[in-house]
Amino acid sequence: EAVDHGDVSQTLSALRSPDVGLYGVTPECAETYQRELAEAKKKKMAADNRLNDMREWRAGARELNDAYLKITQTRCFACCLLTLFWFPFCNLYCGFLLPHWIQSTISGVTAAYNREQLWLANESLITKLQACCRGYLVRQEFNARLSFLKKQVPAITCIQVMKVPHLCMTSFASLLHVLGYIQSMTRMYQARKRYRNRLQYFKDHINDVIKIQAFIRANKARDDYKTLISAENPPMVVLRKFVHLLDQSDQDFQEELDLMKLREEVVTLIRSNQQLENDLNLMDIKIGLLVKNKITLQDVVSHSKKLTKKNKEQLSDMMMLNKQKGGLKALSKEKREKLEAYQHLFYLLQTNPTYLAKLIFQMPQNKSTKFMDSVIFTLYNYASNQREEYLLLRLFQTALKEEIKSKVDQIHEIVTGNPTVIKMVVSFNRGARGQNALRQILAPVVKEIMDDKSLNIKTDPVDIYKSWVNQMESQTGEASKLPYDVTPEQALSHEEVRTRLDTSIRNMRTVTDKFLAAIVSSVDKIPYGMRFIAKVLKDSLHEKFPDAGEDELLKIVGNLLYYRYMNPAIVAPDAFDIIDLSAGGQLTTDQRRNLGSIAKMLQHAASNKMFMGDNAHLSIINEYLSQSHQKFRRFFQAACEVPELQDKFNIDEYSDLVTLTKPVIYISIGEIINTHTLLLDHQDAIAPEHNDPIHELLDDLGEVPTIESLIGEGTGSINDPNKEMLAKTEVSLTLTNKFDVPGGENAEMDARTILTKRLIVDVIRFQPGETLTEIIETSATSEQEAEHQRAMQRRAIRDAKTPDKMKKSISVKEDSNLSLQEKKEKIKTGLKKLTELGIADPMNKYQELINDIAKDIRNQRRYRQRRKAELVKLQQTYSALNSKATFYEEQVDYYKSYIKTCLDNLPREMKGKNSKKISLKYTAARLHEKGVLLEIEDLQANQFKNVIFEINPTEEVGDFEVKAKFMGVQMETFMLHYQDLLQLQYEGVAVMKLFNRAKVNVNLLIFLLNKKFYGK
Repeated sequence: EAVDHGDVSQTLSALRSPDVGLYGVTPECAETYQRELAEAKKKKMAADNRLNDMREWRAGARELNDAYLKITQTRCFACCLLTLFWFPFCNLYCGFLLPHWIQSTISGVTAAYNREQLWLANESLITKLQACCRGYLVRQEFNARLSFLKKQVPAITCIQVMKVPHLCMTSFASLLHVLGYIQSMTRMYQARKRYRNRLQYFKDHINDVIKIQAFIRANKARDDYKTLISAENPPMVVLRKFVHLLDQSDQDFQEELDLMKLREEVVTLIRSNQQLENDLNLMDIKIGLLVKNKITLQDVVSHSKKLTKKNKEQLSDMMMLNKQKGGLKALSKEKREKLEAYQHLFYLLQTNPTYLAKLIFQMPQNKSTKFMDSVIFTLYNYASNQREEYLLLRLFQTALKEEIKSKVDQIHEIVTGNPTVIKMVVSFNRGARGQNALRQILAPVVKEIMDDKSLNIKTDPVDIYKSWVNQMESQTGEASKLPYDVTPEQALSHEEVRTRLDTSIRNMRTVTDKFLAAIVSSVDKIPYGMRFIAKVLKDSLHEKFPDAGEDELLKIVGNLLYYRYMNPAIVAPDAFDIIDLSAGGQLTTDQRRNLGSIAKMLQHAASNKMFMGDNAHLSIINEYLSQSHQKFRRFFQAACEVPELQDKFNIDEYSDLVTLTKPVIYISIGEIINTHTLLLDHQDAIAPEHNDPIHELLDDLGEVPTIESLIGEGTGSINDPNKEMLAKTEVSLTLTNKFDVPGGENAEMDARTILTKRLIVDVIRFQPGETLTEIIETSATSEQEAEHQRAMQRRAIRDAKTPDKMKKSISVKEDSNLSLQEKKEKIKTGLKKLTELGIADPMNKYQELINDIAKDIRNQRRYRQRRKAELVKLQQTYSALNSKATFYEEQVDYYKSYIKTCLDNLPREMKGKNSKKISLKYTAARLHEKGVLLEIEDLQANQFKNVIFEINPTEEVGDFEVKAKFMGVQMETFMLHYQDLLQLQYEGVAVMKLFNRAKVNVNLLIFLLNKKFYGK
């Protein structure tokens, strides 16, 4: 019943019940008991269904017999009877399990459990035992097999000999296929393994791989670009790689538009400022006329209270003479034009260095030196500001190039000769501007040498020998037995002389090292002008003498920087203000000799010149000189590495237009006349072109004026001793430019060439080929046509956004709509016309156009850089011009206010004691008597009494109404402006007309108005 319910605990309790009498029941096997008993019962129930079968009766009989035997062994009679009579019926009809079956199941399960626990307890031992057993069995089998094979070796060999060929022949085909498959799989595995290992290696070093790839691509691109810029005929393959650089981006279009607008605005502002400047100049003249006229009137009134016929001519002459006083600066039209002409001339000479550079070499050297020292440095105000320094260095640069080009035939002439420009450059930079640099570089070491009283450098063996003999005689008081006059070889034969010479050499090396260290570490202290001219010298010599080596060029640079610039300051520091000496102080002989020896050593090191010949005793320091020369060489190279003038000073053609103050020079009358004379004498040499601006300026000046005419003094004698003093009279010239600012050089190629090149660029971008001819003759594929079409569509979209001012021409737009093949046909037509013009040559496959496109690519980046720089500079210029325009407008307003105030403040003397407005009435006869009226057309002098003039001041200061009656006929009112009268006086106009009939003297009319309306 417990088994039927499947209750494990109930079944276990039943099995352990004492009434049942079962033994060996283990609680841990409860579930196993349940499962086994349920299985046994299931089998018993299946057996009950076969009771009708006789074989079941026989089986039952056997079971009964077995049961009986077991019972009899128990020797229990009751059990025997019970079993004998009850078993058949229970077994066949009841389906119950017999006790011994239950006990058998329990025993089996318990025994299995116990056996399992035993194995688990001895698992390691059993494992070792099994291993030993298996090993023994395997070895035994192997030994038996090996023994068998050894015994059967002859038979085996015979079988193999007979069988192997047969097997090989029968299975070769199948084996070959299998082997091939195995080999392919093996190779595939090995290849895959290598690939994966390589791939993993790349992944592990991905950063290095990227750098290497970038380096390789950069090198390849660099090599291609180098080919593009350096090859005489760049190949088409290289050109195609860089043709995309010709594309214009949105930024390019925007920058071009900004540049275009800014240029227009700058030009407009320049014109506006020029007009404002002219207005200011006119204002200056008017104010000067007012002031001058007032002074003149005061002088005239003090000498003549009443104007008569006797003094009227004297009065007019006094006023004209007063205009002439001041000479070049006089307020007259003639003098003003002369002054402006000189200001224009010296502005052109200052800003265009070509004229002076050529003029220098047209004169003898003695005159050119004097001319440079007097005129040139004066013209540039001794580089007192950045503008003048920039212009002076431009002159030095141009003149040096001209001198090397025309005067130097051998490269060594720069060193052995005395080049004019080099001398001028050194003289200028050793002056006030460069003196401080030399002092900073050399003063500390020079002072150290001078303060060392024990230092005594002598490198002449004879001097050392004589000094030694004198010392011995001084110490002993006896005449030396050694000869006094010896040769260097005889002097060096004495040990003491050699010892002293070695000591001097060591000391000289020590102090020379200090000088050398001070010099080579002072690159930044050397004036920019010296370094720039050194660079120009090196580049110009290399251009004229391309075969000259770097060492030779650097030696010449060293001759400039050290020998000509620094060496004199070391030898004579007192003469170049390197050191400060007390009043009356001077260098001792030993100090000068020490500095001279050091300078000699440095000069040999700078020029890499060794000691030999007469100085062979100093050959021991030749190695030191070679080492020092390398230091000098690096110093000279570093000194030549300076920026260009434009980058250093940031000056261009707009700089003078944005400065509030114009450049002013102070020059003597003699220098002006001297320069004028030289220019006239050599104008064909310095300006061979007839349309050169300097010819126009010299024509404006005319003949060379005299000193007296420029000063304003009376004509004196040729041998007048005061004439030389008068020539030294200085005047200030405010330099101005007569000519417009030169515009940008927009050099455009022929339209046909540009169009053909543009079409070629469009074609070669999409169709490869070795030459232009090959590309044109080869038909484009559909893929190339499609790619070209997409690119043209993108271009059309971009062009649609382009501002109107920068849009391309209609023909260019139409060309963009053509296919590749149509463009090729158009290229062929263009090439044919260019060939007829001699621009292209089909014999070399139109390589000229390819070279031209390569040049465009090279210049594209430079153009973009220049455009950015120009944009920045124009923005600065625009801002400065705005500031200047504001300044001019304020000045104009101030001048207008000043003039009005001057006119208002002129004292008005009222005629009579009443306060009525003054009104002047004169007959023509009275005015004629005063000299104011000269004549009246168609009227005799005896009829002047019938003509009346009336002058009335208006409410506007400086304006007068003039009314007249001619023979009783009233004329129209004539408006007379005081400023107009002053302007006529300035321009030298002595006579003017009133009412188109009456001629009056301008000067006397002004005098009359001043006396009656503004006088005291």
